[in-house]
Amino acid sequence: MRVIFMGTPDFAVPALVALAEAGHEVVAAYSQPPRPGGRRGKELTPSPVQREAEARGIAVRHPVSLKGAEEQAAFAALAADVAVVAAYGLILPQAVLDAPRHGCINIHASLLPRWRGAAPIHRAVLAGDKETGVTIMQMEAGLDTGPMLAIERTPIERKTTGQLTEELAEIGGRLVVQVLSDLAAYPPEVQPEDGVTYAKKIDKAEALLDFSLPAVQVERQVRGFAPVPGAFFEFEGERYKVLAAEPADGGGWPGSVIDDRLTIACGQGALRPTRIQRQGKPAMDVAELLRGKPIPAGTSLKQHGQK
Repeated sequence: MRVIFMGTPDFAVPALVALAEAGHEVVAAYSQPPRPGGRRGKELTPSPVQREAEARGIAVRHPVSLKGAEEQAAFAALAADVAVVAAYGLILPQAVLDAPRHGCINIHASLLPRWRGAAPIHRAVLAGDKETGVTIMQMEAGLDTGPMLAIERTPIERKTTGQLTEELAEIGGRLVVQVLSDLAAYPPEVQPEDGVTYAKKIDKAEALLDFSLPAVQVERQVRGFAPVPGAFFEFEGERYKVLAAEPADGGGWPGSVIDDRLTIACGQGALRPTRIQRQGKPAMDVAELLRGKPIPAGTSLKQHGQK
């Protein structure tokens, strides 16, 4: 097929690779424009999709909007059979949705209709969902409301958002190639009206840990915000990013350190960080951190809800 690919972050790259290696003709890759980055934060840095596309000799386009008639005409002129969309970052107007012969197909990282929206992987982990997955869906004007073509599930278990993102990216690439190999075998199925939830964009302020919650929920915050934006607490005016943790026995005033291993009392039970990153320092095991910066029992850590 003649395919237009539309995606921006690392999550989208496996799908682009899978489509190209399955023999589809990727006639163009649409991605968000290069952003300031690099060591000084000033160099324009192309997106992961742009880098992969250029390495494969695929033409890259990064319009700031697709609402204009000129951009829509340029999109239609590609005469694509289908557009495959994965975390692109722009709303597609109806003229764009209708341009390819088979329309636009989206790789969405949730079990629709649960977790429509911007941050489905984070929200599934934070909510304590037992499983998540990928839905291949036919796109329409609504937010992730289109009919479903295929679904694949995977257990969440103790995985972080980062680990799930990598896993679901691989599933998405494989699954979309499978669907495109025989579109007639995947008739569209209207999403059920029951069970709709919305995965709102992650606010960095959410990552400040809330020790008033039960320890099992605080541990989900650690996994849900790993690696980005990174769950954290504050101590002596410094931010400590908790990269890994486990529920532990014990209790006390929420947010208080209850032993010499940095076990922290929660609303129910306690949480023991196992890997941590002090502001401006490399990541390390907690035991190594405490040798250089003790946080003694009885310390009260600044947390969510405190000023």
